[in-house]
Amino acid sequence: MLQPLSWLYRGGAALQRVIDTRLRTPQRASRPLVVVGNLVAGGAGKTPTVIALVALLREMGWRPGVISRGYGRRDDDRVRIVDAHSDAAEVGDEPLLIRLRTRAPVAVARRRIDAARALCERQPEVTLLVADDGLQHHALARDAQVIVFDERGAGNGLLLPAGPLREPLPTELPARTLVVYNAAQPSTPLPGTLALRALPGPIELARWWHGEAPGAVDWSALRGRRIFACAGTAVPERFFAMLRQQGLDLVPIVLPDHAPYTHLPWPADAADVVLTEKDAVKLRPERTGHTRVWVAPLDLQLDASLGPALARWLPAPR
Repeated sequence: MLQPLSWLYRGGAALQRVIDTRLRTPQRASRPLVVVGNLVAGGAGKTPTVIALVALLREMGWRPGVISRGYGRRDDDRVRIVDAHSDAAEVGDEPLLIRLRTRAPVAVARRRIDAARALCERQPEVTLLVADDGLQHHALARDAQVIVFDERGAGNGLLLPAGPLREPLPTELPARTLVVYNAAQPSTPLPGTLALRALPGPIELARWWHGEAPGAVDWSALRGRRIFACAGTAVPERFFAMLRQQGLDLVPIVLPDHAPYTHLPWPADAADVVLTEKDAVKLRPERTGHTRVWVAPLDLQLDASLGPALARWLPAPR
């Protein structure tokens, strides 16, 4: 029943690409641009990849900034520069998370070119831009792109809504493209590198908001307790599985992706709660009462070959 709709989606996507690349001239930002995105809808690990890529680009000599649409934000029409005091409802949970984790300049706007222009104007020290999502936004010219897959790969190979794909899986890598597998092994025929996921240790919510690094507390400190674990992500079971690998006794609480945390989702008498970072950006410590709320930062280690591979398509950093 859904497959005819997938054909319509495919035709619409192809038409939009022709319009963006042939009938219009793709707009170029005033800095080199690397796009990070998914071929599948939601949850492949794009945001952790952006965070890890910003660190890698710094090691290469760049001063990266990040641009995004800020999915689900309240005032979608405004261009906003994200800072540590921004409200996730106004700038988007993922852009705020990227800002807090990387300390890199971040801008959000409905049109990514507007975010790029605003960021370069207000933060002239930025020498390179990373686009959080936007793989299918061909109206914005890019110097390189990174496609992220997780264990699901291309799923059943069909486009939305019959399958998970936003565009057909290519038979070979497009020009200036790298693939990162946020998985234990490659999940499509496309050549790529593996990224290693790790939870370095829990950190109390207030300390996380103050920018303290995880590692002071070991996961063993939470073993033997009844832990409520919340995940408002596209693939919550991945988070729960990683916590169980740490030996925790979990009561999982599945929330919608980008859940706003208008109300606390755990029981009032809960002693310990563990959140993803994507959830933590929507919860200030003063709202948690007597519950001990812990954040589980996710660290992604990119393959060492990714930097030199990107450098082939980028100018030398200034």
